[in-house]
Amino acid sequence: NNRMNKCLTAILLALSATASAQRLQPAPRLVVNITIDQLRTDYIQAFAPLYGPDGFKKLLSEGRVYEAASYDFLPIDRASAVASISSGTTPYYNNIVSSQWLDRATLRPVYCVADSKVGTSPRLLSTSTIGDELKVATGGSALVYALAFSRDAAVLSAGHAADGAVWVDDNRGVLATSAYYPQKAHKWLNAYNAVYSQRASDDRTKNIAVAHAAQACVVEQAMGRDAVTDYLAVTLSAKGRGAANWQTDMEGVYIKLDQLLGDLVAGIEKQVGKEHVLFVVTSTGYTDEENVDYSKYNVPTGTFYINRPANLLNIYLGAVYGQGRYVEACYHNEIYLNHKLIEQKRISQSEVLVRCQEFLIQNSGVRDVYTTNSLLNAGGDTRKLRNGHHPAISGDIVVEVAPGWQLYNEDNLERYTCRASFVPFPIIFYGAGTLAEHINTPVSVEHIAPTIAKAIRIRAPNACKSEPLF
Repeated sequence: NNRMNKCLTAILLALSATASAQRLQPAPRLVVNITIDQLRTDYIQAFAPLYGPDGFKKLLSEGRVYEAASYDFLPIDRASAVASISSGTTPYYNNIVSSQWLDRATLRPVYCVADSKVGTSPRLLSTSTIGDELKVATGGSALVYALAFSRDAAVLSAGHAADGAVWVDDNRGVLATSAYYPQKAHKWLNAYNAVYSQRASDDRTKNIAVAHAAQACVVEQAMGRDAVTDYLAVTLSAKGRGAANWQTDMEGVYIKLDQLLGDLVAGIEKQVGKEHVLFVVTSTGYTDEENVDYSKYNVPTGTFYINRPANLLNIYLGAVYGQGRYVEACYHNEIYLNHKLIEQKRISQSEVLVRCQEFLIQNSGVRDVYTTNSLLNAGGDTRKLRNGHHPAISGDIVVEVAPGWQLYNEDNLERYTCRASFVPFPIIFYGAGTLAEHINTPVSVEHIAPTIAKAIRIRAPNACKSEPLF
């Protein structure tokens, strides 16, 4: 009994010491969330012998690496991916289904960060982000900035309450922001551009501009200097130029990325201290598909002209229900129906959708057809399509073309490729006392926001249902 009591006492003391150590572990003073557009694990590994010691090698050897990361929705593009990382949820909840979608009222494309009053804002992002929750938790005293090579990535990673979102203006090649953000951000950016006036004309020079400005933002805005945690989101690009010699092209992209990451991490660590800054690195999880002419190699292929069956569908519905414009528009691989007309004619929308599905599935090049109703009740593999669909802004009908086929809209000359190919990428947590470990368990990027929230002792974003990774 004495021996058992001693063992129990030792265990309780050890647990008490562990709990005490955990309570005393301070929250990081700065979180740096780095998203690299189209980053791939296979490319990281392919060029590993060419890296320096401070970039990918250090992150992968000293960080907590989740090797089997993925997105829990389809299709994925840069805007929907960045919004998912910052909000901890899918487009079904955060509203960002793509970089552009069709406005049902005007039947015109809407850019995901467009704002008629101030030009650019996060007003279309319908949930809070990790930066927003940090502002709420600190009564606005935390600093939240985002810098990116593109406008959508900067705004969506910053959130609604950020001190500033900065991106590279495509026309002028210099860093820009929006009137939506406080004057403090404008004053800093004007002063920065007055000193660093180099023009960024391609992805490589945009990466350099963003990484340099990110370090300057940490220094000049005094980020990570006190006990109140600050948040910095950085978006870089790993996209190649589509050169004929892709291997040489991608080799150059990843070597330069490795150098930039090394400089960025080392520079911020020097300013804030390795023990005080938490880095999170991940990918947008997709790649731009090259248009391949399979016919040259006798591979089954074709072009699905979505406007043609859409027009025939309208004639078919008119024959069944009476004349009218039942099909309003096509955008990407989606077809939008005229809800007002269907309601006026007192037709069951569910019945119309079933008829549309049965009609479209018979067309050559169509692999499958999904309706809003079928996606709302989706399970299994179709669940990812449901998570990437938002009933209020997405089309009523989603057409999946057969593998190897292209989708083309003759009305707006839009060529669209549905992306469903597997892209391997990691989620890496490094710094602030994070222990090095490689984990093969599959995880989704929706876990990033709650993991950061736990580390800095705040609530996760308001539509986030995922648990922290550790």
